[in-house]
Amino acid sequence: MADYDKGKPYSSWVAIDVAKDYNAVMVERRDGTRKKFRMANNASDHDKLVEFIRELPQPCRIGFEATGNYHRALGFRLASEGFDTCLISSIASARYREVLFNSWDKNDPKDAEVLLELLKKGIVQRHVEPLIAGHHDLQELSKTYYNVTLSRTRLQHSILNHYLPLYFPEMAKFWCSTRAEWWINYLIRFPTAARVRELSFDEYRTVAWPLVGRKVAKQRKIEELYEVAKKSIGLPIAADSLACETFRLQLHRYLEINGHRKALEERAHEVMSTNPDYAVLRSIPGIGPITALTIFAEGGDLRRFGHHRQFLKYCGFDLAKNQSGTMRGLEQLSKRGNARLRLALWLAALNAVTHKENSFREKFRRYVKADPDNADLRRKALTAVAAKMARTVYGLIKSGKCYQGYFEQVLPSGSIPLCRAVEAVRTS
Repeated sequence: MADYDKGKPYSSWVAIDVAKDYNAVMVERRDGTRKKFRMANNASDHDKLVEFIRELPQPCRIGFEATGNYHRALGFRLASEGFDTCLISSIASARYREVLFNSWDKNDPKDAEVLLELLKKGIVQRHVEPLIAGHHDLQELSKTYYNVTLSRTRLQHSILNHYLPLYFPEMAKFWCSTRAEWWINYLIRFPTAARVRELSFDEYRTVAWPLVGRKVAKQRKIEELYEVAKKSIGLPIAADSLACETFRLQLHRYLEINGHRKALEERAHEVMSTNPDYAVLRSIPGIGPITALTIFAEGGDLRRFGHHRQFLKYCGFDLAKNQSGTMRGLEQLSKRGNARLRLALWLAALNAVTHKENSFREKFRRYVKADPDNADLRRKALTAVAAKMARTVYGLIKSGKCYQGYFEQVLPSGSIPLCRAVEAVRTS
């Protein structure tokens, strides 16, 4: 459908190439007359654009390309005014520009013309403004959590790969989890092995006992840490040196970031606890508060998708392949969808296959049964489970029913068929 949306013809089109300070606008009416101009990203020019669009022949369709967050303010204003707005894929724009101009050269007027052609042909995507749809707060909470986690990961790599090799290399083997705060508290008290060697074992035991945390064999752990410090090859720096001070600063900063992450997790659970869809998601194996938050933030209302294949495509879990003549490429994931949503579902699948007795683990087991040690086969199996996770999330949200791990389907005769007795019927 070139000029129609569900059979409705458009009388004018407005294509906007969004930038940081100035936007290039190209307008075309049905009679073929065109007009192009530049507008600034300020309230005055936004008002002028709204008045200009109202004077155009109606109905009018407006299209723009998502550009960072610069398109959000203008998109919100246009959607709030009741205009028909849509997004245009940046990949489609780049490919069409090369075809149209036979060159990779680009500039704002060219981009606006390309967007206009795609808009007229109906090669567009649905524009969902998070603030109007009602999930803007969840989206910002999810992005903040992601940035906090990214900062923690960078700092973790700095501690493990820079500070420890210098001052206490043997402590790296005791690192087991990003949430093992005892390890950080221990290094704050003993940033170098020399600090441990200054104390006798009894003195060291008194200081280290509350730091090590809850251990099954705490006495043996403390003895091991003391022996490790006695044989350390770390640099002999003074405890009051500037180098040791900066090391402790980074350790305190890591604890602070971990505190922010924990507070955001609690806040996310508090905000979503009244949402009935949250209970549905939490019933699925492998999905916790942050995964559920990411699904809500990046996916919005999943009921807007008419079929689970549309949701799979939105996530980038749809299959694609290259084919030319007699050459037929292998089918693989397109990965053209929402990367953060795809990652969240992948991590949920990775977590679900470690749980006992659920259909995700059973699917993974069947997939790798031929060669359990084959890394490539395990990767493909996890991909299949992640796609199943996406279908399950969509189906349960759509139906409003919680996940049933092993639902027994009873025949009219009253018996349970063997092939269904150990299978999650709803999520198959």
